[in-house]
Amino acid sequence: MRVTEFDFHIPKELIAQSPARPRDASKLMVLRDDETTHKAFSDLAEYLEDGDVLVINDSRVIPARIRGRKSTGGRIEILLVKEIQESMWECLLKGRVREGTELQFGSGDAIVYEKKDGKCVIAFNVDDFQSFLRREGTMPVPPYIKEEIADASEYQTIYAERDGSIAAPTAGLHFTEDMLSRIQETGARLAPITLHVSAGTFMPIRTENVEEHRMDDEYVNVSEETAGKIAQARQDGKKVIAVGTTSLKALESASREGTVQGYEGWSDLYIYPPYEFRSGVDALVTNFHLPRSTLLLLVSALAGRERLLAAYEEAVRLGYRFYSFGDAMLIFR
Repeated sequence: MRVTEFDFHIPKELIAQSPARPRDASKLMVLRDDETTHKAFSDLAEYLEDGDVLVINDSRVIPARIRGRKSTGGRIEILLVKEIQESMWECLLKGRVREGTELQFGSGDAIVYEKKDGKCVIAFNVDDFQSFLRREGTMPVPPYIKEEIADASEYQTIYAERDGSIAAPTAGLHFTEDMLSRIQETGARLAPITLHVSAGTFMPIRTENVEEHRMDDEYVNVSEETAGKIAQARQDGKKVIAVGTTSLKALESASREGTVQGYEGWSDLYIYPPYEFRSGVDALVTNFHLPRSTLLLLVSALAGRERLLAAYEEAVRLGYRFYSFGDAMLIFR
């Protein structure tokens, strides 16, 4: 399958530069059977009932972008990707370096330990890496967001708890405390998972054929408690709704023999059409994604490529906002 089959045009003015305020004022396009309905995200509770389960990703974005200089004076920019061991990280790096290049920051220094497959392993010479990161790191917002984020909390979900992501699980950005309360009043239950968003989620597909792309692995944790809630909902004939592609990927990674089980580990699962879903998820809450992206392919596998791209065309026509701070979809299988 050619990656060009997942291409489309988005006018620049529809790429959201800031979140809706309040968060749940964003639009919600609902795809159910052959019908398309246009709602506000705050209306999501209308689609929930007692016993349903809403699976959320509780990962928290870390200040993973660090700017500094080489010892020779040239500027560099680092994006942390994966912790190898204490104070040593696999990184994406802007700037020319080679193994052994010394790097300098305002409150510490580092050395390029290894270069491999377009990434660098960097060893930081700091007393306390977390303290260093809080001082030197900034929020790693996507490159299509050109405006500075005045408040870093706007790029965190309100239920983020576990540090580790280098990009937000953006479907969750629409929720407010009031909205969560209204959802729980329906009798629906929240079930947290953790998937630390990394390069595997946002790296572009550079191969002509979809099947040739390879995903970087990402940390996943699905607790026994969450697996139990999902099993109970399925047994009772209730809906299981994944909030975001990361939640869906986590559930699929934790599924064995058609059942979501407790799991902790790493997943390089790459979902693209055709794909047989194993977790029993009934619906997906998701944002509108970039063309030719692994996220678009995952949603296409759930919704159907033609159905999804037709919905995107309608979204463009109606002025929906796209990408991380954009509007959302609720897609029923």
